[in-house]
Amino acid sequence: MAAPSREHERTERADPSHVAAVVASARTATPPPGGTVVVAVDGRSGSGKTLLATAVAAALDAPVVHLDDVYPGWDGLAEGVALVTADLLGPVSRGEAGTYRRWDWMRSRPGRVVRVPVAPVLVVEGCGALVEPAAAHATVRVWVEAPDEERRRRALARDGETYAPHWDRWAAQEDLAYAARPWEDADLVVRTVAR
Repeated sequence: MAAPSREHERTERADPSHVAAVVASARTATPPPGGTVVVAVDGRSGSGKTLLATAVAAALDAPVVHLDDVYPGWDGLAEGVALVTADLLGPVSRGEAGTYRRWDWMRSRPGRVVRVPVAPVLVVEGCGALVEPAAAHATVRVWVEAPDEERRRRALARDGETYAPHWDRWAAQEDLAYAARPWEDADLVVRTVAR
């Protein structure tokens, strides 16, 4: 979200059993025609996606793309999914390097283009990673969920008051994006709770 802070990743850790389950799924997945196993980690804001995806990417020595870096602003969930599909997942599915344009949250405009090299595994995390058209490129589908109050607490602790006025606005976009119930097609459903 608004220039999301990854500071919480230094103090909080993903559950090792969740990381191990996702890593095992990625390692045993049959690579698609393009050769890259795409691990898509999705769930509502504050569910714990970023912690899990970052730990999985580190364990697999894989690049990770955070959709928070792609969404073009507070109303950009659907557009972010379309952009990451066209610019990153499409090329990756053809065995090519992909790109994404990092959103400059401070200036509210597109920022620099980031190149993502070809790799055996690519981790893509964020709201919409399991929503079409991005979902069509997912080899391993992971849905992360947490109780609503815990999600809100985490999101506000992560992004502070910058996110507070946008919580309902973003949640409405999630409601639309998740109307197709992507968790029902997930390979793994991970439930995170407060520690």
